[in-house]
Amino acid sequence: MSRNYLDRYQYFEVDGSFRIVPGLDIPIKGTDRYIYYKKGISRLDKVSQENYGSPLFGWLILQANPSAGSIEFLIPDNYLLRVPYPLVTSLQDYKNQIDLYKLYYGEQ
Repeated sequence: MSRNYLDRYQYFEVDGSFRIVPGLDIPIKGTDRYIYYKKGISRLDKVSQENYGSPLFGWLILQANPSAGSIEFLIPDNYLLRVPYPLVTSLQDYKNQIDLYKLYYGEQ
């Protein structure tokens, strides 16, 4: 896993086509960070850049906040957004959740 990029879709490619990426729980850690999302001001790529040094992990932040919705533009104003931290540990958590999903449900 690169610090600058993770092809999160690679885990859901089967025979050249992609399967639906399931909602996966990113475990809460004591090191996670929290910010209030300001609608029209905050952007997940900026939050990612500020916390991880890369704008490419907004998807991970959104994945860690399922009650915020599945689209950045639907995040409510002043929503307390959890930023999974540190990045490498959080990406490993994500990969572990994928492995568990596939163990339980198969490749589908």
